[in-house]
Amino acid sequence: MERLLRIALITPEFSSLVRRTNLAGVAESLARALRAGRQDVRVFLPRTRDVNTDVLGQLIDRGSLGIRSDGRSHPFRILEGKLGVLRIYLLEHARFFLTRHPYGGEEGPYPDNWQRYSLFSRAVLASFEHLGFHPDILHCMDWTTGMIPLYHQLEYVEKSPEHPTSHAGSYFAIHNLAMQGAFEREVLPHMGIPLPYFRAIDGVELGGKVNFLKAGAEFATIIGTHSPGHALKIQEKDRGYGLEESFQRRRKELVGITNGIDYQAWNPEIDPVLPANFRPSDKEPVGKKKCKATLQAALKLDNGPRTPIACTIGRWDADSGFDLVAEVLTEILERNVELIVMGQGSPEISQRLTTWEGAFVGRMRVIDGYDAKTAHLMMGGADLLLLPSHYQPSNPLYAIAMRYGVVPVVYSRSGLEDTVVDYTLDKRHGTGFHFHSYTGAGLMEGISEAIKTYRDAAKWRLLVKRCLNQDFSWEATASEYLKAYRRVTRRVKARV
Repeated sequence: MERLLRIALITPEFSSLVRRTNLAGVAESLARALRAGRQDVRVFLPRTRDVNTDVLGQLIDRGSLGIRSDGRSHPFRILEGKLGVLRIYLLEHARFFLTRHPYGGEEGPYPDNWQRYSLFSRAVLASFEHLGFHPDILHCMDWTTGMIPLYHQLEYVEKSPEHPTSHAGSYFAIHNLAMQGAFEREVLPHMGIPLPYFRAIDGVELGGKVNFLKAGAEFATIIGTHSPGHALKIQEKDRGYGLEESFQRRRKELVGITNGIDYQAWNPEIDPVLPANFRPSDKEPVGKKKCKATLQAALKLDNGPRTPIACTIGRWDADSGFDLVAEVLTEILERNVELIVMGQGSPEISQRLTTWEGAFVGRMRVIDGYDAKTAHLMMGGADLLLLPSHYQPSNPLYAIAMRYGVVPVVYSRSGLEDTVVDYTLDKRHGTGFHFHSYTGAGLMEGISEAIKTYRDAAKWRLLVKRCLNQDFSWEATASEYLKAYRRVTRRVKARV
């Protein structure tokens, strides 16, 4: 029997404490799943002004650290709390974190994020000895933690190979490849990184700048991304956001793991919001039909049970692909489809949507903002989920949709192309529909294929059942992470 692992999960967000992106949900769900498997997982994050400490009970002051940089010492206080059975460590710095948000404010990202997160990275590494915790795995999440594998190499493996922290290995998880943490090269000496680590082809430089994400991709023991297919795609030209050569060079250390969803929060078998629960083993889709009827009644959609319902959830902007939806919105509705649009955006977009809603009474509903109860009811009753974003491999909505028997429509180069299998090309394994041209017309082609299949009741029923049978549990996901962690530990042993 393999021994249990000691895992330091290092993240800027954690759903119960502070949430800015999907990263928060992934971090917490993974930590809980690993702990449920009896692994010794501990969570480290900066104490920003947004962190909700009320859920952590009585915080314990575990002392202070001084991190030297530019000839001065930067004090970090370590606070320990408990979130259920999880140990949480907050690293508090009055100037850089306690009075600020994780990434930025109304004017955009903080210009000194390079300093904030380089100091945080070094403070996390220094805290292990202070706490008497010697992890096997440093699980680093996204660009803010990208320097940790490099600092670990410079300050522990090379300088103090006998130090307990030197015996750890790192897993660098890339969630948003487009957000890389790039800063002018002038910051390099202030970060304590020697110039050769900037100039080398396998260093931290990309486009003449210090790149935190590239640091993680170059120096982590193992690099992880969203799926096996995505791990291959980002090695292709123009698919790796400038890091294709790094991924090609480190392809043997690159893995893809499909993240799960929270089955306590999203499970049609027990969801209390639904008027009728349903499961993959149901012989007849009675529960799903009742959910659809309830959704139509609640939102005053009046075209009957045979009309397909398409929905979108997300920001109304170009990043989410909503500009494509807006371009073909009238055409969608003219195809005898009911459309539900939930999200938020500029006042101008909101006004345009309200105008459309008035023009298509009984066929379109706009929900300004996110309403959790309605979102659950939408998943229970809708037929199609439109996810037209240009790049969105970390968006869990596709998995939530399939869990509820809602068929996703996605862009074929969005990073979801192997987790959402195109039914048009593979009718035996398909779980959704792809569109291949990133235009309104391209999106409409994908929707048209979905509608054509919907009109064939037997084919649609099999497709929905296949979606319902997909396993997105975090238990399954955690087992894949453990396999990757074992690869990390084997590589660490090989370097000794």
